[in-house]
Amino acid sequence: MIPIKERSIPPRAVQIRGARVHNLKNIDVDIPLNQIVGIAGVSGSGKSSLALGVLYAEGSRRYLESLSTYTRRRMTQAARAEVDEVLYVPAALALHQRPGVPGIRSTFGTGTELLNSLRLMFSRLAHHRCPNGHYLEPTLAVAAGQELVCPVCGEHFYAPAAESLAFNSQGACRTCGGTGIVRTVDLATLVPDPSLTIEEGAVAPWNTLMWSLMTDVCREMGVRTNIPFRDLTEAEKEIVYHGPAVKKHIFYKAKNSNDAAELDFTYFNAVYTVENALSKVKDEKGMKRVEKFLREDICPDCGGTRLSEEARAPRLRGIGLDEACKMTLSDLADWVEGVPGSLPEEMRPMAESICDSFRTAARRLMELGLGYLTLDRAASTLSTGERQRMQLARSVRNRTTGVLYVLDEPSIGLHPSNIDGLTAVMHDLVADGNSVLLVDHDTQILSEADWIVEMGPEAGAGGGQVIAQGTVEDLCCQPDSQIGPYLSDKAETMVRPRTPAEQLFEQGHIHLSTGAIHTVKPLEADFPKGKLTVITGVSGSGKTTLVLESLIPALEAATSGTPLPEHICAVEAPGIERVKLIDATPIGINVRSTVATYAGVHDELRKIYARSPDAKAAGYKAGDFSYNTGSLRCPVCDGTGVIDLDVQFLPDVEIPCPECQGSRYAREADRVRHTAPDGQSYSLPDLMEKDINSALPLCAGWKTVSQRLSVLRDLGLGYLTLGEATPSLSGGEAQRLKLASEMGRGQADTVFVFDEPTIGLHPLDVRTLLGVFQTLIEKGATVVVIEHDLDVIRNADYIIDMGPGGGESGGQIVAAGTPEQVRENPWSITGKYLR
Repeated sequence: MIPIKERSIPPRAVQIRGARVHNLKNIDVDIPLNQIVGIAGVSGSGKSSLALGVLYAEGSRRYLESLSTYTRRRMTQAARAEVDEVLYVPAALALHQRPGVPGIRSTFGTGTELLNSLRLMFSRLAHHRCPNGHYLEPTLAVAAGQELVCPVCGEHFYAPAAESLAFNSQGACRTCGGTGIVRTVDLATLVPDPSLTIEEGAVAPWNTLMWSLMTDVCREMGVRTNIPFRDLTEAEKEIVYHGPAVKKHIFYKAKNSNDAAELDFTYFNAVYTVENALSKVKDEKGMKRVEKFLREDICPDCGGTRLSEEARAPRLRGIGLDEACKMTLSDLADWVEGVPGSLPEEMRPMAESICDSFRTAARRLMELGLGYLTLDRAASTLSTGERQRMQLARSVRNRTTGVLYVLDEPSIGLHPSNIDGLTAVMHDLVADGNSVLLVDHDTQILSEADWIVEMGPEAGAGGGQVIAQGTVEDLCCQPDSQIGPYLSDKAETMVRPRTPAEQLFEQGHIHLSTGAIHTVKPLEADFPKGKLTVITGVSGSGKTTLVLESLIPALEAATSGTPLPEHICAVEAPGIERVKLIDATPIGINVRSTVATYAGVHDELRKIYARSPDAKAAGYKAGDFSYNTGSLRCPVCDGTGVIDLDVQFLPDVEIPCPECQGSRYAREADRVRHTAPDGQSYSLPDLMEKDINSALPLCAGWKTVSQRLSVLRDLGLGYLTLGEATPSLSGGEAQRLKLASEMGRGQADTVFVFDEPTIGLHPLDVRTLLGVFQTLIEKGATVVVIEHDLDVIRNADYIIDMGPGGGESGGQIVAAGTPEQVRENPWSITGKYLR
């Protein structure tokens, strides 16, 4: 008998040897397979470099290499990671930190593909309407593709296919094209300043979209053009807005010359001027000129459902597809349960099959806490956390096995209560035979990891090493671990003095009164001036609506004297002159935007180097030191520092420019040097390669440069290099860089709004952020923060907790007060986690 070959032991870990991506210091590390592995570390320590730059890059690249050359040429591919060896890496999927904001045609239903199953139900299982308006009972003939005959009028017709019920194709409303909205002229924008006369330019669209001679034509229409617009009669104003397109004989004289002529010209009223310009828009630039005169209204024909009358006609369990899409996912899932039982016996097996595909996807989304969303909710209005959970559910619903899931900050946008559903999904993925690698700072989610690899000890050049690894219990005991004290609850989290309850409103308050909007009920909210207010609540509870869609627009209107948004009843903000939103959107759109250029440091350095003896001897001016347009920029990469190589069916390769080695400058720039306090001479390219902490002592003699770099260091950004491209910064880094120009001045007239500023921040970095808030408050600012991070919430002077649930179950202020007061409120879910 032939002996049975001894079965080999499957690999238990991905073996990484010699990883040098970004700041990784030639590290060797093993990542356990078939477990949840967390990667922790301060911002910029090398976490994403290890997770995405090595593991995901190699896992996805090796999978794609197994495909045909023809297929690979049509796919975006990851470049080869800079690493000596990676063994036993599975095929990898990455769920990125900030999924892109979907377009106007995307909804929660399309993004989750739930709408596909729902359309199939209404196509195959519904009562269908004949052309004469009579409804037929559900029948298997529809699925068989047979012609239907109306039993009432005898009309022959076919039931609509699922595609005929799609608002992105055949089922689209003809009026709005399937978007649910129509653009109409906003009369309020046509004459922004009624104190002006028409001759002074009172009618805005005639100034920007039409020839100035329309003033002369309007005069011939019987309108007085030399008195303030507000003093015109209603009849005259009606002519300006809606007057008929009649020809008038005018004498026209050009403003800037003596040219004159007699003309016959057709009158274009103000509304038609905008409509005519809109019909001729061909690009985004043209749209920007017109859109300020437009407003978006719900389509009058489809009522915002996006569907044509024909697509709304089929009835299932007594409702149409448009009505089903208005239901929350939780309610819709219950409704779907009753579909098979509502049908004839012979149709139930098919109905069960269709309904099962819906149930599977819906169950996962509800486990992730998204049951409050309706299928017709525009995807662009979803929060980052909601979009990321949609992405996660879509990735895991097929019950794959043997895949490495790389989750980049999955806790973004999640209230502590929502994290429970997320951890359940991760455990399910591992149970199915997959591996989960998560980059995160949230201790609630890191505590679910089977193994943690901690990067550090610092950011940038001071990081890139493995400083601790092991189980949660191991890290709690390891002295080198920086996350360990937070995992064991031994770290001190109170880092700023909080205001006692009786002194909260001693500097006054901002009062906001709103009507209902989206799922948010009418609200009355007070924000203490000169204090730190944190807005909390589960996902979908109304935080974004309260702050970004209500408070900010209301304050902007109040400070500019423009009309309040329709849903704002009143706003009282005495002494407030400015409101600034500091969000996490990327800075700059290309590699030419750097930390130094954004912070205004590069311009100063160019002037300083232009005044040096070396520059004067060579005849260089400040403009020559610009790596965007100057004569000293590298001629090979044109000042970008990188070269893109097209290698046909292999992925494009981006490499540092071989001429300037990534410095962006030509060799001549190295000949212009300044002697620093350390006695060494440095060129501008030398300085741009330094991180802020290293550059500060070298710039000690340059007051403006030193001040601006000190601000960046105090904001916790000292590890960033001056030449670092700003589009590559994390959300939290982008927020703090945007804040740099605001530091150091009095802020008593300013409200700063931060939208989830702890994105990408380690608990140690959160301490720095709280210090930034305190600095602003000491300068007199009012700080309002939308946040889920419990350390930030505990440090708040005042909390406004939205809820109690999400969607229709939320939209109310559940609790308002100090953290202690919210903690004791039995209705507050946030209070439960503060306890």
